Amino acid sequence: MNITFDELREIKHSLPTGSVSRIAQQLKIDEQTVRNYFGANNFQEGLPTGKHLQPGPQGGIVSIQNTQILDLARKIIQDSEAEA
Repeated sequence: MNITFDELREIKHSLPTGSVSRIAQQLKIDEQTVRNYFGANNFQEGLPTGKHLQPGPQGGIVSIQNTQILDLARKIIQDSEAEA
């Protein structure tokens, strides 16, 4: 799947407080790995997330192989909007 870096960051910024921890717990991964997925680069604590960034407009194009984190983030946003 391809998404712009700006879109990926917008999704991260749209997540309710505590969502990074929630995603990490549900997927049984480190919180820093979730942060790395959304653009952080701390690989001493978290793992790389199988994404590749190509330079371009809107922050570049991110090619994501495993969309589990993205799918869960979108679901959390959708659920929080339905509750509002």
